[in-house]
Amino acid sequence: MQIHVGFEMIYDCPQPTAMIFNLNVHFTRVSDLVGRDELVFDPPVPMAAYRDGFGNWCTRIVAPAGRTRVMANAIVNDTGLPDVIVPEAQQIPVPDLPEDTLVFLLGSRYCETDRLSETAWNLFGQAPTGWGRVQAICDFVHRHVTFGYQHARKTRTALEAFTDRVGVCRDFTHLAVAFCRCMNIPARYCTGYLGDIGVPPVDEPMDFSAWFEVFLGGRWHTFDARHNTPRIGRVLIARGRDAADVALSNTFGPSTLTSFRVWTDEVPAG
Repeated sequence: MQIHVGFEMIYDCPQPTAMIFNLNVHFTRVSDLVGRDELVFDPPVPMAAYRDGFGNWCTRIVAPAGRTRVMANAIVNDTGLPDVIVPEAQQIPVPDLPEDTLVFLLGSRYCETDRLSETAWNLFGQAPTGWGRVQAICDFVHRHVTFGYQHARKTRTALEAFTDRVGVCRDFTHLAVAFCRCMNIPARYCTGYLGDIGVPPVDEPMDFSAWFEVFLGGRWHTFDARHNTPRIGRVLIARGRDAADVALSNTFGPSTLTSFRVWTDEVPAG
């Protein structure tokens, strides 16, 4: 199957403002792109690109004073298969974990492992290790937190999601990631496109989505505490320790996001 993905964001800046965007399809999906997903700026501005410390592709600009529009459009080839379930995947003892996974055991800006560790062990210490323990975490977070865009708050941490019991997909993800790390399971935050392919559509504006990956049985596996069911058509943009590492945009000066649209739709066959 093919998926049409893209976005449009419009900023208003009272003065020239440096910006960094993390909006390209992840390099692990580049071979699935039909054409390229280049960022287009209106008005045109000089661009510079680089890889961050997690391998995500970032673009730097200086937006002029006034209105700046950034957008991208892409067609992505996809298997059309849901997320893979591997119930036999086992947890690897910390001394045996690959070094590049260890950073995903540590606390981070939005995932306070030190403040959630006792709670995590009380909740999940008796759950089966490996896949079963991660699924138990997802089940708990899915039940414990109520989803609603009206609850969005960009500063909410995992601990606050636990106590507030409301949030959006990033809050579900932060809480699940923090619990996994508390249980010595490497977990990394993911952001990207996820449409309504294979599920009933919802009458809400499309947005970027957040989910997470855990390292079990020698490889990374996808989990989603918000939906808590295998989904079709995830298109990864970026990975990191939490949302701070994969911010769609960072602005270094005054700016206002005046318009925001995302689309991700299955391309009709034929």
